[in-house]
Amino acid sequence: MKPPFSVIFLTTLIGVGQGLFLALYAGQLYSFLDLIPNQDSHDFYAVGSLIVMLFLVGGLIASFFHLGHPERAWRAASQWRTSWLSREVIALPAFMGVVFIYGVCHWFNWHPLVLDLSDTYHVDFTLLLGAVGVLLSFVLFICTGMIYACLRFMQEWHTPLTPLNFILFGGASGFLAASVFSSFSAPELTRFFAGWAITLTILAMLSRSFTLLRNARIRPKSTMSTAIGVKHPHIVQISPGSMGGSFNTRAFFHGMSGRFMRMIKPAFILFSFVLPLILMATGMTSATALITAFIFQYLGLLAERWFFFAEANHPQNLYYKRIA
Repeated sequence: MKPPFSVIFLTTLIGVGQGLFLALYAGQLYSFLDLIPNQDSHDFYAVGSLIVMLFLVGGLIASFFHLGHPERAWRAASQWRTSWLSREVIALPAFMGVVFIYGVCHWFNWHPLVLDLSDTYHVDFTLLLGAVGVLLSFVLFICTGMIYACLRFMQEWHTPLTPLNFILFGGASGFLAASVFSSFSAPELTRFFAGWAITLTILAMLSRSFTLLRNARIRPKSTMSTAIGVKHPHIVQISPGSMGGSFNTRAFFHGMSGRFMRMIKPAFILFSFVLPLILMATGMTSATALITAFIFQYLGLLAERWFFFAEANHPQNLYYKRIA
């Protein structure tokens, strides 16, 4: 497939935003259980929610460049019963709305008591609202991943590993962003977030490695023989029937050389996993190391998402890839 850069930025930016919100709520939940120090509601959770919104809005803006008629974008939600894309279109603004209210409540230090579990544990409104945000974040991850995983004819995508990779990549990048944020606003939590970022990055590396191994062993269900109904072991395509370009030759094949494809795989592995892990492990409390790790990882995510699309082989390329 030809990688659409608008979707690459959409999925990576909202993934960071989702992961960062998960990190903020994890911090609130751990502090509620007295496992880590409490943080200032205004400076930490409200400002952190603002950063989450910036990532989500950035991804939303990027998505409009993928639409032929942006003014009709609202119609995408009408097919929610059958379309994962429609469900994503509904889940994203719902999640953004919860994040916005969560941030506003912390900004004004509005924490009405909802439930008393004991003399020590008092559940306030923001804790319950954050739980709803976490649920919507995972719903959004699943919707985004299932847009691709539900396509049976795209064998590279049709696996439960696809939505799992979206969750782990978003979680890893989000917790790494949280460690950068906490290094300035709450240094005592930097190790907490960086430790989770290391764990999630390792899990993302393992999950993506399984996907690469799986995809390398795929045997295409469609061949030139099955496409034209001729049972012969050696069928050679001379011409696709048209020497000019078309939508099919532009939209379903990345057009890059085999050498480039062989180079980008180790590149995204290096930038997404190896370099960030080294920087986080050696500079867990260093803001400079964590910022550098986040930059490297996000660049790696862009390369990984490009490869995710380019690796997928649409069946129509049996006919058109020669001219493409």
